[in-house]
Amino acid sequence: MYAVIKTGGKQYRVAAGEKLKIEQIPAEVGTEVTLDQVLMIGEGESVKIGAPLVAGAAVTATVLAQGRHDKITIFKMRRRKHYQKHQGHRQNYTEIRIDGISA
Repeated sequence: MYAVIKTGGKQYRVAAGEKLKIEQIPAEVGTEVTLDQVLMIGEGESVKIGAPLVAGAAVTATVLAQGRHDKITIFKMRRRKHYQKHQGHRQNYTEIRIDGISA
């Protein structure tokens, strides 16, 4: 069984037992969270598609860690104009483990 969930402005295809890093959510490590924005649920050949959400569906997950991704470097330059700009960014994330999908 798998589901497509929406969180943090992104969509993820998840199944029970998977670990994934999503946009940061305010939850303590070890707590159980419920992701109720389920767009689709599939099991074998049968697929339930929501319009826009599947009614009564939810995905439960456990928060494993809160962290920050690796730094990305932004470099802007205009040639012959003596303009250079350096900037860095580290995005926060929450690592979760999918425990179950309920339809």
